[in-house]
Amino acid sequence: MDLHLELPPGRGRRTALEHALREAIRDNRLAPGERLPSSRALAGQLGLARGTVVEAYTQLAAEGYLRSRQGAVTEVARGPGISPGTATVSAPSRVVADFRLGRPDLSMFPRAEWLRALRRALHVTPHAELGPLDPRGAPRLRTELAGYLGRARGVLTTPERIVVCSGFTQGLRLVCDALAGAGRRSIAVENPGLPDHRATIAASGLDILPLGVDSDGAQPAGFAAASIAAVLLTPAHQAPWGATLSADRRAEFVRLAAAHGAYVIEDDYDGEFRYDRHPVGALQGLAPERVIYAGSASKSLAPGLRLGWLALPADLVDAVVEAKRRADRGTDILAQLALAELIESGALDRHIRRMRRRYRQRRDALAAVVARVAPRMPLQGIAAGLHAVLLLPEGVSEADLLAAARQREISLTGLAPFWHGPPKAEGIVVGYGTPAEHEYPRALGHLGKLLTDSG
Repeated sequence: MDLHLELPPGRGRRTALEHALREAIRDNRLAPGERLPSSRALAGQLGLARGTVVEAYTQLAAEGYLRSRQGAVTEVARGPGISPGTATVSAPSRVVADFRLGRPDLSMFPRAEWLRALRRALHVTPHAELGPLDPRGAPRLRTELAGYLGRARGVLTTPERIVVCSGFTQGLRLVCDALAGAGRRSIAVENPGLPDHRATIAASGLDILPLGVDSDGAQPAGFAAASIAAVLLTPAHQAPWGATLSADRRAEFVRLAAAHGAYVIEDDYDGEFRYDRHPVGALQGLAPERVIYAGSASKSLAPGLRLGWLALPADLVDAVVEAKRRADRGTDILAQLALAELIESGALDRHIRRMRRRYRQRRDALAAVVARVAPRMPLQGIAAGLHAVLLLPEGVSEADLLAAARQREISLTGLAPFWHGPPKAEGIVVGYGTPAEHEYPRALGHLGKLLTDSG
């Protein structure tokens, strides 16, 4: 290991080294248990004689700052004035049932397939592709995405119009920055809708116009103002309500966007997971020059991969690419190449089909429990995605139910954060995709008892 030490001037070399090591340990830059370089390696790094380092290590070991044994590495020990650092990573609170929103079952991540894809990608990738990145993303991934999105989601695009980003949130920020740079001032959003959508839009300096949502999805009324740059929709599975945008409203949003020179931003966050019928195709297929399609690997694979993509109208490509260049110069190339390999090999399709079956079983089990123990709290929306909303009847408080869940160590999300303005209904959002496969029956049992006791 490399070890940065500033040796104070005006002292002998050994004394200066001892002082520098003591200060690093006291400041917790060298934490208890951390291994130090060998005496030979540290001497080479600092330009000292090896004997000087050996003597300093011996002195600090005698003082209790270091621990050293014959034939073993030297490491930091507890001693006078030494205490563990306070900047530790806190462990998450214990939960007996984790139904947080927006997470797939991470225990089902296809580790073996991903490892094979990564090895294959490293084997076939030319050295030059590991150099400075194209801000649009790896050409191979963009090519695979264009084919996959067209086949699986009905998206009409080309590799040249795809920009790879670090998840949907960054993709939305890039689009917002491009629109703001063109002088646009506001974006319409669904209400209720995802709070992260509103926060990202606001961070770009754009105003927010809420649109109501009903059983047919977002309502087009209010999107006719010429000053609106875009409307952000979740048409396949409205988040959080669970509706699918009706065919008439799809056509109307596209018509209004074309008439006013605006765009539709389509967040297709879990469009692959429809259980009662074949998944509805992407809205983008109706008007590729007016719809900005956004997808990610967060629900199909894992949010920690930080992989998302935009399929853009031709007139937005340059502005979004420039925004991406300013943001971070590019997204992890190895993850991009592994995903490209996963798509090309068919492993991604197989994984999604496998998870579609399992998530359907989970939703069916949740619906059965709710119907049995809380018939006054019906599940909202279509059979799709990784979450479901339970509307609360009169007399059941969202705040009280969430407090009872916390007391029982059950993680749930309320509807309140999703509203833009005063809440129009109370409910809870159950992320049934979150629990690990082997934990789901037990977690569902805890949820059933909570709902039973809550009325």
